[in-house]
Amino acid sequence: MIGKLTGRLDSVHEGGCILDVNGVGYVVSATSRAVSALPAGGIGTLWIETVVREDAITLYGFADAAERDWFRLLTGIQGVGPKVALNLLSALSPKDLAGAILAGDRGSLTRAPGVGPKLAIRLLSELREKVGGMPTGDAGFVMPAAVIATVGTEAEAISALVNLGWKRPEAAGVVARVKDRLGEGTELGALIREALKEMAPR
Repeated sequence: MIGKLTGRLDSVHEGGCILDVNGVGYVVSATSRAVSALPAGGIGTLWIETVVREDAITLYGFADAAERDWFRLLTGIQGVGPKVALNLLSALSPKDLAGAILAGDRGSLTRAPGVGPKLAIRLLSELREKVGGMPTGDAGFVMPAAVIATVGTEAEAISALVNLGWKRPEAAGVVARVKDRLGEGTELGALIREALKEMAPR
C-alpha cells in the first residue's frame, strides 16, 4: 500500500494529476487543494489513500494528513463515494468542513458537486458527533461557543424526536428546517414544538 508520494508535478488533469517519482509517473486522483499546493517545477508531497478493487487500484492524493483522514471518514457515509468525497474536500478545507458540520450549514456542503440537500442532511446528522475527534489542519481552530451551544440544542431536539418514534434522518431534516425558519438561538422547547407541528399528520 502507498501512503505518501514525493515527486515532481508532471501534469494536471481533471480530478487529479500525474506525479513523477524518480521517473515513474503515478496517476493520482486528488483534491484541487492538494494539486495547487504542489510547487511548479519543484518537488512536492501528496498524502495517499490507496483503494484496491477487483478491477482497479486507485491512488487518491491529499495536501496533508487531515484531508486524507476526512476522506476516510466521508467515504464511510452511505451515498458518499471517493469522487464526492474529493469534491467536498476540494470545495471545503478540513477546517471549513468541520465548521459547516458543527454549524448545521447545509448550503456550504451543497456547493460541492454531487452533494444534494438529502445527502447534506445525512452528512450533518451522521458526522456531527464525530467532528470533535477529527483533524482540521489548523491547530488554532476553535469553534465559537455560540455555535457549539446551537449545535447542542439542535442535537437535543433531534434526540427528543427520535425518542418519540421518528427516524433520525427525518428528524434531523425537520429540525434543520425549523431552525432555519426560527433563527439561531431558538430555545430547545420552541424547536421541539415547531418540529412536532411540522411532522404532525395533515
